[in-house]
Amino acid sequence: MLGVGVGFDDKGADKDFTIYEPKLPPVTFQIPDTREGWVESVSMLINSYLRPEQTICDFDYSIIRPAGEPIKIFGGTAAGPDPLIKLHDHIRRIFEGRAGQKLTRVDIADIGNLIGVCVVSGNVRRSAELLMGRLDDKTFLNLKNSKVFPERNSYDAKAPGWAWMSNNSVEVNVGSNLDSIIDGIALNGEPGVIWMDVTRKYGRLADPINNKDWRAAGYNPCAEQSLESYECCTLVETYLNRHDSIEDFKRTLKFAYLYAKTVTLLPTHWEETNAIMQRNRRIGTSISGVANFADNKGLPSLRQWMDEGYTTIQSYDKGYSEWLGIRESIKTTTVKPSGTVSILAGESPGVHWSVGGQFFLRAIRFGNNDPMLPLFKMAQYKVEPAMESPDTTSVVYFPVESNAKRSEKDVSIYEKVALASTAQRYWSDNSVSVTVSFNPETESKDVGTVLHLYDGQLKTISFLPSGNTVYPQMPYTQITAEEYEQYRMTLFPIDFAGVYAGMASDAVGEAYCTTDACEVKLIKDNQ
Repeated sequence: MLGVGVGFDDKGADKDFTIYEPKLPPVTFQIPDTREGWVESVSMLINSYLRPEQTICDFDYSIIRPAGEPIKIFGGTAAGPDPLIKLHDHIRRIFEGRAGQKLTRVDIADIGNLIGVCVVSGNVRRSAELLMGRLDDKTFLNLKNSKVFPERNSYDAKAPGWAWMSNNSVEVNVGSNLDSIIDGIALNGEPGVIWMDVTRKYGRLADPINNKDWRAAGYNPCAEQSLESYECCTLVETYLNRHDSIEDFKRTLKFAYLYAKTVTLLPTHWEETNAIMQRNRRIGTSISGVANFADNKGLPSLRQWMDEGYTTIQSYDKGYSEWLGIRESIKTTTVKPSGTVSILAGESPGVHWSVGGQFFLRAIRFGNNDPMLPLFKMAQYKVEPAMESPDTTSVVYFPVESNAKRSEKDVSIYEKVALASTAQRYWSDNSVSVTVSFNPETESKDVGTVLHLYDGQLKTISFLPSGNTVYPQMPYTQITAEEYEQYRMTLFPIDFAGVYAGMASDAVGEAYCTTDACEVKLIKDNQ
């Protein structure tokens, strides 16, 4: 609820939690106008049903700033209390009338997803989620089946569902029978697959078993970082094709490594997290533009850059960890999925080929109170209400022209997985975040073959049928050169100078980074 991604599982249902009837009369809690205040209110409400002899909560929302008010530290504008009110009401509907029953896996999935929807609605915060379940749990496998769970999978703007909030993945081991999930993956891309035995035993798959990550409990939402419970990601991204030579690349890796390692020195607000971060010092130095590099320079050069780059980071970690008097990092490299950041750098994201190829639409969500939204409309950008929260969020479509040699639709499902496997073998000692797009008409039959062929050659994988036939308002939609040019010619230039006029003098910078942005203060004239 603080606006970051989270990985979670449904194993709490195995702890035999009983649902209780809260005591009356209710106690009123005035919710502070802070992110932590929202968290506390949700915690109090859930605990009133899951702990005996608890008093039910009523909430006073009066001091939560109204919709449209600026958020000086975190940035943007407030959504008002409505998303939180809806979350509280839905949690009550989950538990009311069920005293004496047990907490179920569906309950856990619903609560996690509903919290995520609240955060996204609350000022369009990033709230990515990965939900891990069991391979033999048919209920889990049907969580995104609209026939089994119509309410949680609804795309009705008046009563939108919440199933879309998480990427659902199954925990498996090498040799597990995956036949039960292949049809579902071929249909809608889920569930993803996570090999936890490979995760815990190996760093890079080119290296021997080291068991350094034997405590790993799961993954972050994009599945590039294995994590213990309470552990945080520490990620930094580099771009292969922005270097003239491998030596130039190694120099970049030095500064990327130093940034990530330094972040592990910073304490969080949670003692449990600090203890784990200090013990593991896990970092994730990522590379993007992998597909473009392979297309332009070939796989032998790619393997060399990955292998020598990894060796370089390991050398830095050994030296700097000793100098700093801290532990060496149990894992140091990864491949993020990337996305908008790599587009800004002019690169293909992570190990993926450009989703839209040379021409595509990039869909980005904005709060309906965002001062930029009217400017996009006046400039004739395509703007439409977000399916998941039409009252608070809009989707804007931006036409993009890239320098990709091939689009993902030009690359077979086998080549995509092979590239991810190469990165897992020669670069990433964490995981490689890969979403393998496939043609649902010609490649659905290949999903099972790919999973069997690369069993144990990856740590994580997910799939997505290509095109916009499964989920609405997807982040990327491929278009033709003619469509791109036609769209571009209808747009007017935008002057953003006055967007936050009057707010800058009141803004308070937050130390370090929040979500997608960092503020770096420059000191001039010794001031």
